[in-house]
Amino acid sequence: MEGIRGGFTEEQEALVLKSWEAMKKNSAELSLKFFNKILEIAPAAKQLFSFLKDSNVPLEENPKLKPHAMAVFVMTCESAVQLRKAGKVTVRESNLKKLGATHFKAGVAAEHFEVTKLALLETIKEAVPDMWSPAMENAWGEAHDQLADAIKAEMKPSA
Repeated sequence: MEGIRGGFTEEQEALVLKSWEAMKKNSAELSLKFFNKILEIAPAAKQLFSFLKDSNVPLEENPKLKPHAMAVFVMTCESAVQLRKAGKVTVRESNLKKLGATHFKAGVAAEHFEVTKLALLETIKEAVPDMWSPAMENAWGEAHDQLADAIKAEMKPSA
């Protein structure tokens, strides 16, 4: 079963849904935590964000970080929740082509997605420790990978 794309099961969907319901109300705080983890794991990633690159302002005081972090975190979670129902990655924030082009232009590489995955899983684990399990970790990991693959597929210069 592992490695089969499109293999997002009913059980995985239930785990993602349950945890997202529990996290939703704290999504502003969790999205900042998620971003901080990305930069803890990979400090050089700061260079990939136009609004962080030349900024000496502490992260939590950066006016553009909160809305960006929130958009990324919520988009990732909502895309995970929709995955099974839609049968594919759906993104409300903007279309995948635009996301792909933006990531491409910023110089994002495939391995950067491993960092976001690690940061996402750690954030969720801390947010819902009582629900966390290997099965939940796999469910969120699979959802993240499908979104990452969809973005990577569109990572080329915008026409």
